[in-house]
Amino acid sequence: MIDFSTLETPRLTLREVRDSDAECLLQIHGDREHMRWFGSDPIADLDGAKKLIATFASWRKEPVSGARWAMELKDRPGLIGTCGLFRWHRNWRSCVLGYEIAPAHQGHGYAKEALQAIIAWGFREVQLNRIEAQVHPDNAPSLALLTKLGFLQEGHQREAGYWAGRHHDLLQFALLKAQWSTTTTV
Repeated sequence: MIDFSTLETPRLTLREVRDSDAECLLQIHGDREHMRWFGSDPIADLDGAKKLIATFASWRKEPVSGARWAMELKDRPGLIGTCGLFRWHRNWRSCVLGYEIAPAHQGHGYAKEALQAIIAWGFREVQLNRIEAQVHPDNAPSLALLTKLGFLQEGHQREAGYWAGRHHDLLQFALLKAQWSTTTTV
């Protein structure tokens, strides 16, 4: 997938992450407390944000890759978070879901709206059968969001992640196309 699919929801535009998003991305990914559940250490500077943008762009050129969208409010341009499908296993028609949103924009349903759109895109356009998510057991907002989206917990992965200088357990969730309800999509 070289061309990038821009997606629209009632309140959001989901578009390719651009170099001009580096400052907003740094504000989100540079916040140690906010990123404690993300699965990687915080970004230290603007160069780190630009490298992350380059990583997102490179995913579309790799055989086992993905796509990462910038979440942007339709009435107020500027990145408020990102969401994506990555680690695609094309033969198995599966991938992993990831997302983060700026603290100022949490609690408004934007993440749910964005994820509904990319899940629908994944099942319809890419013909995925399974979308997985791994979440820290203490990340209550993400656990609630995945449940609202229809994901089911499948297991507990002991010390599966490593960031902030230590190993972390992760809960394994998945949503199958056969269980996905098109009535809950945007």
